[in-house]
Amino acid sequence: MRGRIWGAAAVLALLTGLAPVAAAEAAPVQAERSPSSKSARPLPLERLFDNRAVSDDARPGDADFDGAGASLSARDLAAAGWTPGRVLGVDGARVTWPDTAAGEPDNVRANGQAVRVRGRGDALAFLVAGTGGATTGTGSVRYRDGSRGSYRLTAPDWRGGPLATKSVALPHINTPGGQLTERARLYVVTVPVDRGREVASVVLPRDPGAGADLHVFALSVRVEAKGWTGTWAASTAGYTAVGPWADRTVRLVVHTSAGGPRVRIRLDNTFAGTPVRIGAATVAVRAAGAGARGEPVALRFGGRAETEIPAGAQVFSDPLRFAVPSDAHLLVSFHLPGPVAGAPVHSQALQTSYVSGPGDHTADGSGAAYTSTLRTWPLLTGVDVGGGPGSVVLLGDSITDGVGSTPDTDRRWPDELARRLLAQDDVPRYGVLNQGISANRVLTDRYPGDGVSTDTGGVSALHRLDRDVFAQTSARTLVVFEGVNDLRAGAAASDVVAGLREIALRARERGVRVVAATVVPCEGEARCTGAVDAERVKVNSYLRDGGDFDAVLDFDAVLRDPGRPSRMLPAYDSGDHLHPGDAGLAALGRSVRLSALVP
Repeated sequence: MRGRIWGAAAVLALLTGLAPVAAAEAAPVQAERSPSSKSARPLPLERLFDNRAVSDDARPGDADFDGAGASLSARDLAAAGWTPGRVLGVDGARVTWPDTAAGEPDNVRANGQAVRVRGRGDALAFLVAGTGGATTGTGSVRYRDGSRGSYRLTAPDWRGGPLATKSVALPHINTPGGQLTERARLYVVTVPVDRGREVASVVLPRDPGAGADLHVFALSVRVEAKGWTGTWAASTAGYTAVGPWADRTVRLVVHTSAGGPRVRIRLDNTFAGTPVRIGAATVAVRAAGAGARGEPVALRFGGRAETEIPAGAQVFSDPLRFAVPSDAHLLVSFHLPGPVAGAPVHSQALQTSYVSGPGDHTADGSGAAYTSTLRTWPLLTGVDVGGGPGSVVLLGDSITDGVGSTPDTDRRWPDELARRLLAQDDVPRYGVLNQGISANRVLTDRYPGDGVSTDTGGVSALHRLDRDVFAQTSARTLVVFEGVNDLRAGAAASDVVAGLREIALRARERGVRVVAATVVPCEGEARCTGAVDAERVKVNSYLRDGGDFDAVLDFDAVLRDPGRPSRMLPAYDSGDHLHPGDAGLAALGRSVRLSALVP
């Protein structure tokens, strides 16, 4: 699971003083001075393992994860690429799957054990699962300077937790009576720590009792990406059928915001059930079409040309000395040597990219081998450049995604904002990371979070907040511009407000400046009824007057027709009455007070 994930009902329960049911929580670690602990000497996590979660399919009785004889399948874990001792990248963190054989102790049931953990970063990353239901407990962290803090951690249930936030789902559960075709889930949950202090040890939560256990498989400090600025990003909107591709090279066209002297890319196998192999990868500045300006430069992964991305994991390429221009197009090419029939994608790229005929064509400067096109961005989720002041992350729906703009022209409102930042010296020239997903909602998932689906509306903003905001490279400021799709689907303004308030709270816990944009009018679109507009007005009243955000951008005032405030000004309308066209998106980008982005 990625950070604290609460639905609107849970948020409202919190506000009224009622405990949310099965809320998956990751409250912040707050440093404070306290006397030295008299607890046991901290030990490496593997020295504390007291439970067997993984069994060989032929010997399911060798493990008992949940106290009733059920366990994870070693074969399923291997098929997902989660092999013993493997380091897994998830949400910017690196956690190690236990280096143990099936039937051996591989996790600890949290009960106040002191764990030796060293490092300096922005969060603790726990690889966890609950048995007997979602399990919650409070633990503590000790810093090298002697200060201490507490945190609250929830592990979703391994059989019934949300698929939208799982790190990996396995297709079977082993039991003494035979193997069940039922999804088993594992989660990476992060909790913030004090960025200015070095972690020395962590005390795990106490036994939650009532027949439930919080199991910890791995624990690490998520290291901040110092010296890097995100220049481009795209959210994984779903997992769709592709190709199928086998021995093909995918060449993706992406548009930079900030420039820099070094580059690295991020590939994510989000929502997947199997690994994907990358045979080779390159980066180049684009000339035209699929053609490069000069020879593409090879990227490496841990010093090697190829890499494999386990199910649900991510990889970063090694730093490469390569001059990335600002406000320009890059070609990121990767060879897929094995068959790929499904992939995590960003569906509304609004940019033409390319797929080659057979062979590894990553090093081709010419675009001649790229004989077909695609309009999505599969696997690639980020491009970072060396140096720079950090990034602004824009969390939104189709309007932020750029739907309504002219394809292949980079006229999304985030593109206009990026150009404005580059053209001035009053505030830092942040990179701009567009994390808009068409059809996305604040409160509910469109994509179910597991398996191949034609729905690419993504999981909810609350469910993707850690992955798409807090784990993004050098995120300094978050701009939230969502809510219209929830209202159009029948959500009440009070629920949308609760969800937006939760986003603001979690961002502040992470030390990220948080800015909100008001919801724009959409009268004339089939689902934008008068009742929906009345709820929209309530949401905007909260945003303007609520005080939960560090600043508010009044996008409603920018786009609305002064003579009819429930609709968009016709000059800004793309024609569907919901999405602004090029002129409206430019107006949004121009309206952003750049000073509002600065902490």
